[in-house]
Amino acid sequence: MEFWMTHSMHATLLGLPDSVSDELERAFRAEGFALECRRLTPGRPSLPQVFPPGLVLLWEDEGSLEQAVSTCRQLASVCALSRSWLFVLTRRDVSEQSELILAGASECISPTGEQWAPNLLTHVRHLRIPTRAGTAVGEPPHSRVPSERALRTLLSATTADLGHDFFRTLVKQLAEAFRVTCAMVGEMLPEQDSIRTLAFWSRGAFQNTVTYPLSGTPCHNAVLHSICHYADDVSRHFPEDLMLTDLGLRGYLGAALRSSRGEVIGVLAILHDQLLDAGELDFSLLGAFATRAGAELERIRAQAELERTRDFLRNTLEAVPDPIFVKDRNHRVLVVNSALCRLVGRPASELLGQRSIDVMPEYQEQSAWEQDEQSFASGQPGESEQSFIDSTGMSRTILTRRAVFPGADGQPSLVSVLRDLTERKRLETQLRLADRMTSMGTLAASVAHEINNPLSSVCANLSYLGEQLSGDTFSPELLPELREVLVETEEGASRVRSIVQDLKSFARGDEEHQGPIDVHRVIESSLRLVRNELQRYNAQLERVLEPVPPVLGNASRLGQVLVNLLVNAMQAFPEARSENNRIRVITRMEAPRRVVVEVEDNGKGMSQEVIERIFDPFFTTKPVGVGTGLGLAICHTIVQSMGGEIDVRSMPGRGTTFMLVLMSTEEEDTGERESDEPSLAEQSAPPRTYATG
Repeated sequence: MEFWMTHSMHATLLGLPDSVSDELERAFRAEGFALECRRLTPGRPSLPQVFPPGLVLLWEDEGSLEQAVSTCRQLASVCALSRSWLFVLTRRDVSEQSELILAGASECISPTGEQWAPNLLTHVRHLRIPTRAGTAVGEPPHSRVPSERALRTLLSATTADLGHDFFRTLVKQLAEAFRVTCAMVGEMLPEQDSIRTLAFWSRGAFQNTVTYPLSGTPCHNAVLHSICHYADDVSRHFPEDLMLTDLGLRGYLGAALRSSRGEVIGVLAILHDQLLDAGELDFSLLGAFATRAGAELERIRAQAELERTRDFLRNTLEAVPDPIFVKDRNHRVLVVNSALCRLVGRPASELLGQRSIDVMPEYQEQSAWEQDEQSFASGQPGESEQSFIDSTGMSRTILTRRAVFPGADGQPSLVSVLRDLTERKRLETQLRLADRMTSMGTLAASVAHEINNPLSSVCANLSYLGEQLSGDTFSPELLPELREVLVETEEGASRVRSIVQDLKSFARGDEEHQGPIDVHRVIESSLRLVRNELQRYNAQLERVLEPVPPVLGNASRLGQVLVNLLVNAMQAFPEARSENNRIRVITRMEAPRRVVVEVEDNGKGMSQEVIERIFDPFFTTKPVGVGTGLGLAICHTIVQSMGGEIDVRSMPGRGTTFMLVLMSTEEEDTGERESDEPSLAEQSAPPRTYATG
């Protein structure tokens, strides 16, 4: 008993009656152990936030169970910081005592009979309670510390293994080194209310994985206090833990596994079917291995999360029908999806690590490299459109969208998404051609009238010439008149040829050709096509054509836009034969390299709601069966493809103005015009204003 005589211990008494505290001191003194007591009233405002290391004894003999549980939780948190142990003296039954233990009490003692104080002292001996001598009460003369050889084996084995093999090796070697019946390591499940074993060694064999509720087990105390030790009778303290009873376990020593952020993520424990004495070094060793196990569990979870993220991204990339690839700053391909492999006709293994210069055709190498480099340099998203020869030799139109984002090493990476526009371009071309044919159907009567008038004159003149030349003799006096008839016939034929050329240019123009075009010439050609419609609507046409330079575009496609706008303007007149119907066509320079073409009418106008949807495909305000709703949408696409803009201004009852803004180009920089004839702008430099009835 001299071991106990060398110690004195501090005890904080909370609400203990004087008779109870006196009896407690006598029991400790009888065993040669001195208590330094401090009496406080629980719940007082002056209750300290930290207790001196040692015992905290709470008298709990009245009030509701909920209030007692709340008090225990409050005191348990303070005791955990103070390296103190909370004992509750209470007369409650065993089930309610279990609730108090779950709330943080180290032990519940019923202060009845003659042996309650000695029993309390017995429990104290089995706990690590600091004393003034610098050792711990309950420290046995012989610790369970593994031998040096066993410790070396344990350290060597757990250093060599990683992953789940590490946990199996750990529990097996722990059980052998500490000479205990069982050892287990478990992870906290996401709900934070249960433990699933990662490895469980019991009586010389690995056990199956089990999941058990945390509440009502000594592992719960290990989670709350970082470490928990019950030298004996652990099953009595935790009657709900059936595993302790089924395996006949008496002693428990467990430590919490924590993440790098300090969160509890699991438990490491050794259990024994006999008395499990443990000393300071035992606690330190188990805590050290718990730290190592926590780090390994966190690493495994991080790796699993990384794999899940990679699988998710990989599945996402594979689900995207568009080709996608990612490059590093050196233009090396890091990631590709199956759609890209199909496009270039090469497996991913041949593409990864390569540069675009290695997989693109020679004529596209420099362009692709420069576009990627521009995105890297600016850090801004961008897009470009180019032709591409796929693995089957088919020419495709590809739209590439690029975005730059920082990589894990801080270096930028480039994500490129390719969209195959080939089919879309084909359909757009068909729609434009269909729209032209629709316009031709609308203008059929007008064109027929335009051809019929000069053709009638030609036929009449040819008939007259035939009559005059059918006789046997020819009168020289008729030569001047015949020459005049021939000139009129030639003029009529030329007019028919001009109309046919306008129709040919309008209906069968080269869709892809882009070059400098004369805006005034396209305007005059379009006006000739709708001349008869202007007369049918009794529309007064006014031209205000300022000299403008050539613009970059396609003459037939620009003519399609102008014809569409002119026909729409005439269809907007509230009365077909009104003398007030007026259309004005204007050209002007708005700014350097910006040529403006306006088509203005004084029709019924449009509301703001209609203006907001006017360029939407299939939107129309015309009656059913009149128009497709695609005309203005196609006009919008055509103008954008020429690098221009189209806008509309309108008010109900005030008419409508469509404005085209086209980019001018210098003739010497871009090549010759589409026609060798002098432009209308060159023929008459001053602005021209005139009307046609």
